[in-house]
Amino acid sequence: MFSGAQISLYPMADDFVGVILSALGALDPYRDRLRIETDDISTLLVGPPEVLFPAMRDLFVAAAQAGKHVTFSAAISRGCPGEPDEAICNTNALADPLEPLAVRQATAHAAVASAAATGQSIAAQFSLYVMGTGQHMDEIYGCIDFLKSSGVFDRSKHFCSVLRGDAGPVFATLAEAFCRFGPPEGHVTIDLTVSANSPTAR
Repeated sequence: MFSGAQISLYPMADDFVGVILSALGALDPYRDRLRIETDDISTLLVGPPEVLFPAMRDLFVAAAQAGKHVTFSAAISRGCPGEPDEAICNTNALADPLEPLAVRQATAHAAVASAAATGQSIAAQFSLYVMGTGQHMDEIYGCIDFLKSSGVFDRSKHFCSVLRGDAGPVFATLAEAFCRFGPPEGHVTIDLTVSANSPTAR
């Protein structure tokens, strides 16, 4: 199954090129398990979710640690019927289709509870889209219930949910939303925006 993300990093700094280039080193530990392609619009990361989300987390944290306001945008997808299977994406991270929703929620909670802190506070807003199933709203509502007790849930907004906290558990929560809800062989996407060091008051 194909999984990956189109990502863009936006440092709000005069030296935005330097911030981006210095942050790219955070991807080095993941390069043997990701296919990475960059153009003038975005960077494509292709690989299994258990590599994809830590790579995005570490890239964003590395950029945010410069202390400047930085945002990150990602379109994350798995199981798109228009994409070919790719061996680099092989994973055991997706939920068992026979597991009841409550079991998947419990597994997701355990993963978030064990996530290591990074020391970087972030805010994120995202929307989960479960494609091609008549039960898609059951999965989305199940995900929202998980989010509300995840420890990083901030609030609901129109069209999205807001998470806030350390980047470790926030990205772990995003990974669990991606992997635990929706059919394991189905098409699931996340529209994500992350921010750190914003000058705008909450």
